[in-house]
Amino acid sequence: MKSSQYWTRTAGAHWVALAISALAVQGVPAVAGDLKPVKMSAPTSAAHPVPGVTEMRLDNGMRIIVKEDHRAPTVAHMVWYKAGSIDETNGTTGVAHVLEHMMFKGTKTLKPGEFSKKVAALGGRENAFTSRDYTAYFQQVQSRDLPKVMALEADRMANLVLSKEEFDKEIKVVMEERRLRTEDQPRGLMYENMMANAFQSSPYRAPIIGWMSDLETMTYRDAQDWYQKWYTPQNAILIVAGDAKPADVLKWAKDTYGKVKPRPVAERKLQAEPAQRGARRFAVKAPAENPYVMVAFHVPKLTDVDKDTDPYALEVLSAVLSGYDGARFTRELVNQKRIANSADSSYDMTSRGPSLFMLDGVPAAGQTVDDLEKALLGEIRRIAEQGVDERELSRVKANLVAGQVYKLDSVFGQAMEIASYEMVDIPYARSPDVINRLKAVSAEQVKAVAAKYFGEDAMTVGRLVPLPVDKAAPPKARGGRHG
Repeated sequence: MKSSQYWTRTAGAHWVALAISALAVQGVPAVAGDLKPVKMSAPTSAAHPVPGVTEMRLDNGMRIIVKEDHRAPTVAHMVWYKAGSIDETNGTTGVAHVLEHMMFKGTKTLKPGEFSKKVAALGGRENAFTSRDYTAYFQQVQSRDLPKVMALEADRMANLVLSKEEFDKEIKVVMEERRLRTEDQPRGLMYENMMANAFQSSPYRAPIIGWMSDLETMTYRDAQDWYQKWYTPQNAILIVAGDAKPADVLKWAKDTYGKVKPRPVAERKLQAEPAQRGARRFAVKAPAENPYVMVAFHVPKLTDVDKDTDPYALEVLSAVLSGYDGARFTRELVNQKRIANSADSSYDMTSRGPSLFMLDGVPAAGQTVDDLEKALLGEIRRIAEQGVDERELSRVKANLVAGQVYKLDSVFGQAMEIASYEMVDIPYARSPDVINRLKAVSAEQVKAVAAKYFGEDAMTVGRLVPLPVDKAAPPKARGGRHG
């Protein structure tokens, strides 16, 4: 599975892949003896707007969404918690990701590592990932084994054991992961510094993996507090996609998740990001082969599927710039003008916190980061002045439709899409409307957002200043298996 940071760095690519690019496409954990069975809510009687999808809710508050796909005897089983680094506070940054690691370290009935061994014995695969907005756990198994992984996941929702001994070992793994994936990676450092400079008040300014100083002082009690605060049924969504019937999932959920006692969910108080009042610039010096530039702009996210317009146009703008082979950045800056070795754009219109539209690239030989920065901004300025032609829009929209068809081949992708919508408070049932709004974006709307959001005072620019690389140094070992 992708690392937490990489997952979030490419969150915009998730949308582009699924919708535009694929737009080609103090407390102790509750123990079993304390829990009493609760009554289950029946499946909703009204037909769900999305074919093959059934929604249910347990009386303890946990939502269940089942997406039927009976083409193969397999299922994707996921539990997503609405708790990510956006919910952290200074002093314990990284705790969401640390707890993700600790969720594999045993329960009242399972020894450390036994969860993964049991899934492997079923012939399945499992992993987890942490983002700024959520933390998710998944297994892919044969459909006949779905009740078994539901029981395993419900067990650690209720009965996780957090010991000082296991924590002290695992926190070292996380710190090494930070070194390997951020401190020893120039672009990882660049992205971390970009977020810290682009945001002033939003929790998005802190890295998902946490600041090293916070990891060094973190204790197992911090992880336990996080578990008690957020890992409760009414703060989770169960997604099952594949060869499963809703009635069966309901029955198995009653015997597993339905027995987990709910706890109150903490009140969320997210800070509003103040308006940027001038360009911000920073530099990162690190061993690297090439210089590199990143430019970020504050732009709106999608909050109302029907009323919002600009987020759809921004998503299409990003696809026009770099969403397919032969898009503007590759065609103009890499192939024709040879200003860049690589150039990219990214934007995620769905998030719990504020959104950024990012540009980045590596200058070609003989070119400087100044040249590339001007060229990146110049392409957006050209769209703001001249617009885009219908051929570009047609290409993007054809890829959108192809992506919608392609993603149906993967039950994992179907489950991911459902949960990704729901975690940012956009009902998955609105997904067809989102796609239709994207398909309806006009050339004039793309031109308008290109002119509206990319002024100099609104940008944050980061530059990587390469230092000599020690080529005699041994290659770095890979990090841990969980995100």
